[in-house]
Amino acid sequence: MSPSPARATPPPSGPVAESYEAALQELEQLVSQLDAGQLPLDQLLTRYQRGAALLAFCRDRLQAVEQQIQVFEAGQSKPWDGA
Repeated sequence: MSPSPARATPPPSGPVAESYEAALQELEQLVSQLDAGQLPLDQLLTRYQRGAALLAFCRDRLQAVEQQIQVFEAGQSKPWDGA
């Protein structure tokens, strides 16, 4: 039996995760699965790609919060878009 070709998944139409906390929890689960080394090869790439998207989402959210904190520390409060 020959290996099946990798299937590209379409990019998600909405946000990667509901919240930072949900993304972090899913990312931790993915890391555990990858570390266990028990996934079939075709699932490794899919899980790695999902993990990369979750990591980028978490980094973006943290950066947005850090920028808002800098604004507050500078004494210039303005509404924060948490979306």
